[in-house]
Amino acid sequence: MKVVAFNGSPRREGNTAQSIRIVLSELEQKGIATEFVQLGGMKVFGCLACGKCFERKDSRCARKDDDMNSLIAKMQEADGIIIGSPTYFSNVSTEVKALIDRSGYVNKANGGQLLRGKSGAAVVSARRAGSTFVYSAINFFFGIAEMNIPGSSYWNMTLSQHPGDVEHDAEGIRTFETLGRNMAALVKQTSPGGDRTEIIG
Repeated sequence: MKVVAFNGSPRREGNTAQSIRIVLSELEQKGIATEFVQLGGMKVFGCLACGKCFERKDSRCARKDDDMNSLIAKMQEADGIIIGSPTYFSNVSTEVKALIDRSGYVNKANGGQLLRGKSGAAVVSARRAGSTFVYSAINFFFGIAEMNIPGSSYWNMTLSQHPGDVEHDAEGIRTFETLGRNMAALVKQTSPGGDRTEIIG
């Protein structure tokens, strides 16, 4: 069992990345393998709406001029997916939007088989406001892909401005720790060969 996490912030060690790592630590303690992918700053472009993925149905995007297909492959292979994003004008970063649009379109083109039944969790950081819109945008994606979404003790976000501020957000840390434990239980319950007797909590 494995969870892949995408850091949509260009800050490699910013609050989004640090928040994701809190979740991954809990997953690892529960025996779930993890992978951290630095999405922010990566060469990824938006969807061209060319529709070729619906013609080919090969679980890949027709664009070959960026790294998106390697990311889609990671999502397809994983049992769980974490998408982390900072809050940019009350929305996700451009790289996260590209990931959502293109992997979502490829998933639909292939009958939903790439993502259906996987677990998905959002991790959001914000200076002060707008984080609920980012949280919603990521979860809307998980929902339409027929994925399972674990809950936590609060919405999965931290109010942190400067890199490292999340370390002073006690409630945010607890929220991410609880998310990690709940996601681990959900992955075990829903993945092939997983332990369906474990109770979320």
